[in-house]
Amino acid sequence: MEAFVRSIELGGFSAAARELKLTPSALSKLVSRLEGALKVRLLNRTTRKLTPTAEGELFLARCRRILAEMEDAESEVGRSRERPRGKLRMNVGVGFATHQFVPALPRFFERYPEVQLELAVEDRVVDMQKENIDITVRAGPPADLSVVARKICEVERVVCASPAYLARHGAPRSPDELLRHNCIFVAGTFARNQWAFETPAGRRVIEIGGAVTVNNADCVLQLVRMGFGIVRLNEFIVADDLRRGTLVRVLPEFHCAEPVPMHALYPHMRHRLPRVAAMLDFLVESFAHAPWRAKSAPAGVSPRRRSAPR
Repeated sequence: MEAFVRSIELGGFSAAARELKLTPSALSKLVSRLEGALKVRLLNRTTRKLTPTAEGELFLARCRRILAEMEDAESEVGRSRERPRGKLRMNVGVGFATHQFVPALPRFFERYPEVQLELAVEDRVVDMQKENIDITVRAGPPADLSVVARKICEVERVVCASPAYLARHGAPRSPDELLRHNCIFVAGTFARNQWAFETPAGRRVIEIGGAVTVNNADCVLQLVRMGFGIVRLNEFIVADDLRRGTLVRVLPEFHCAEPVPMHALYPHMRHRLPRVAAMLDFLVESFAHAPWRAKSAPAGVSPRRRSAPR
């Protein structure tokens, strides 16, 4: 089963055989034996790449779930015997690292003082296998099927502005009124100029216009603090500003649709290392309940319920 899954994820028998410490011919025979037992062809074999058949796609999804359960069980047993230690290489997105992850790190090292963290803070696409990264933390659905994704939390997005900007230009009273305002965009985000809201009439998508697009959320945050315009950012980035009043929510009665999933990504089997398993558990424990949410809830609105009135 594992030979079948890794052959697809790595694109061929040779790469999978190297990882599993087998010869390509031995691994190919394992997959052929599996196909014979199931009496169905699972793979389309070409000289360039392996691709799953329609039946192979169905079997692949089920195999991944089974293997993930097995890995979790083995990891749980292994962690009870060995203390986390050694070098841990991580790559974390700028906004999450700056506003949430780095401030939480002292608690991790109080528990695991023998771990040495090598942290890169950036938003680029990384090749975890090639760069030998243990854990990558990113918002959005994982695009790389060769790594395992563990969901940390769901991140709400918040539309906000400075009090000075709203004093000069007025606060929009409906999503459509955003069209008359200067909005700031974060480059690299999916459909950055299409802001979706939950309204009493249903989901409403607004095509936003603006003068500036920046590839760094903290630079966008500086612009909005200075009163340059209205922005939509991940809630964990603006939570402290909302609490202090340097920024205020815009359209608080309209919930931003489609929260973004935050994932910890790690190479297949890497979570068996106690230091990797410890960090994965720490991320979920620390952020699954979105601790920034209580800070950012507008006055009189529960942080658990912020959708538009019915």
